[in-house]
Amino acid sequence: MKTMRLRTGRVVVLLLIIFLVAFMWAGGGLLLRSYTSKIQVPTEAVTTVTTVSSTWERIHRIIFLKKAVTAKLDKKNYIRLSDVPLAMQQAIIAVEDSRFYQHSGFDVEGILRATLVNVQTGSFAEGGSTISQQLIKNLFLSQERTLGRKAEEFILAIDIEMNYSKEEILEMYLNTIYFGSGAYGIGEASNIYFGKPPFHLNLAECAMLAGLPNAPSLTSPYVSFEAAKQRQAVVLAAMTRNGYIGPAQAQDAKLTPILLAK
Repeated sequence: MKTMRLRTGRVVVLLLIIFLVAFMWAGGGLLLRSYTSKIQVPTEAVTTVTTVSSTWERIHRIIFLKKAVTAKLDKKNYIRLSDVPLAMQQAIIAVEDSRFYQHSGFDVEGILRATLVNVQTGSFAEGGSTISQQLIKNLFLSQERTLGRKAEEFILAIDIEMNYSKEEILEMYLNTIYFGSGAYGIGEASNIYFGKPPFHLNLAECAMLAGLPNAPSLTSPYVSFEAAKQRQAVVLAAMTRNGYIGPAQAQDAKLTPILLAK
């Protein structure tokens, strides 16, 4: 069954690649740009050359994804998943992508669920993008909101799920995500906020860190400790809702003193 799903996934990605190539070659890149951007390009010749070059770079990245990923990772400060507390892994999954182990890179059910949760809570408590999609954005894509960029994100998210295990994807995500206050990756975040390696983080600290990527410039405890505590509560609630911890553990974590490094 697993082999059949893998083969089906490969066929889907191949068809998407073929479609992307044909679409861009026929001028689809120009169509998307004209539809989603108000920036005017000086000359048609320059636009054509830029589009073709960008298209082939994107195709090359899809085909040789592992090589592209390796080139982007910072191995100097890289933290292995075995050195990240299980509580930190669960906290990130609970608040960022609760169906991480069920989907194949793109989760329609997750988008609908996140929308419902956000409407009920009256805040942006959960996001609709999967961890795989967010990893792709962290590694390769800009923050522009265009149809072309979203299509590329979708294809690469499926591609990365086919080439890496869930554990490898989670590990890379934890090493590339921005936690605010100049901290990129769980290693830097653990040191900058708590002055220790990730392995020694407790549940309260894990929950606080997991809440930061949602809005790192606003929820960093160095910017607003109150906002950081509010996000910590959201993460603990998500962990409880997903069965990772019990209500008593969540309450104890909320009351655990947070000792910042600075």
